[in-house]
Amino acid sequence: MRQERNNIFAGIDWILIFLYIILVGFGWLNIYAASSSEEDVELLSFSTKYGKQLIFICLTIPLIIIVLFFNSKFYEKFSSMLYIISLLSLVGLFIFGKKINGATSWYNFGVIGLQPSEFVKAFTALAVAKLLSDRQYNFKLIKNQIKAFIIVFFPAFLIFLQPDAGSALIYLSFFFVLNREGLTLNYILLGSAFIVLFLLTIFFGAKWMLISSFILITIIAFYLFYREGKRFFRFKWYKLLVVYLILGLFIAGTGYGYKNVLPSHQKDRFDILLGKKTDNKGIGYNSYQSELTISSGGFKGKGYLKGDLTQGDFVPEQHTDYIFSVVGEEWGFLGTTAVIFLFMLMLYRIIYLAETHNNKFGRIYGYGLASILFFHVIVNIGMVIGLLPTVGIPLPFFSYGGSSLWGFTILLFIFIRLDAHKDYEW
Repeated sequence: MRQERNNIFAGIDWILIFLYIILVGFGWLNIYAASSSEEDVELLSFSTKYGKQLIFICLTIPLIIIVLFFNSKFYEKFSSMLYIISLLSLVGLFIFGKKINGATSWYNFGVIGLQPSEFVKAFTALAVAKLLSDRQYNFKLIKNQIKAFIIVFFPAFLIFLQPDAGSALIYLSFFFVLNREGLTLNYILLGSAFIVLFLLTIFFGAKWMLISSFILITIIAFYLFYREGKRFFRFKWYKLLVVYLILGLFIAGTGYGYKNVLPSHQKDRFDILLGKKTDNKGIGYNSYQSELTISSGGFKGKGYLKGDLTQGDFVPEQHTDYIFSVVGEEWGFLGTTAVIFLFMLMLYRIIYLAETHNNKFGRIYGYGLASILFFHVIVNIGMVIGLLPTVGIPLPFFSYGGSSLWGFTILLFIFIRLDAHKDYEW
């Protein structure tokens, strides 16, 4: 057993590593298709997008070795310290960060830029796992739930201030982890209800939503009154007033914020998503071209490097957030289905391994990993096919970018290390 501990590759799950290699490799092929031209010939060069990405991929090898070098107890013992350091990296952006596309989300190191928000997800997952795995932690207590919310949403708040709403949105995925560990499903249902109410308010307007919501609640209240009689009158009417107040403030706040606070380009994205306007040449150009590119691939696709829309550079930033559209055009329905299947297989494998952990810390971290990956895949693909607004969320292991690739690599291989040591006695 001691000899196995000294071997960093002992006990690791090769199925996850195989899926990782397939996704990264196929992702690079599509980045090459989205950014190459006949004049580009250098594979290992910072002068091309695919050249830089290949260098980033090569650099994951020493990164993986470093992650696997530390045993599982290291990540459990120093999870809080790693989390605090990651928060400091976010705070440091407001002093030393570089502003790109309106957001101060990057540190500039010459030819390489680092986006710390891509790494903070892994360390937040570690911190959540550390908190919830404490034997004295009781998730039924409100004060303990608040602790978990602070750990999850404090980095999200710092990221939102950059401003990078898309990356901050990812932290909602931790609700799945918290629910798995005992948090009532009411939080998720309540959050979903407010999201629906938010969208309905944007679509119909605050005035009509206020009127219709109050009428609906009043009808429900009178129904409950006649069903329960005096008991309802004595104990529950004050709750109705609270509901009126909360809904009124939320709807009125949403209406005001949408008209007076939300930036015009984000407002336009919601209007396009909800069908209130069509702007295929302006703010909706990326989504429109992405949908057109995917649909043009048909069942089998046009063939690798034969996608005329991809090769013609019709989709802006196609190598990053819209990389899935390359798959749709050149590999068709079969290719997109295969990619989704690979991600689902990876998620299934992670959850399966997490449930076999004797150590609660490893199980919770595994669910954190699965939730983050699931959220990224769903939101990115939904964005690319026009079901969700453009929020700038990369497709894991696929989209161009060193920070994204390295962040997801660290996130995955920490779990692989935890899983390899799950049966060890420390």
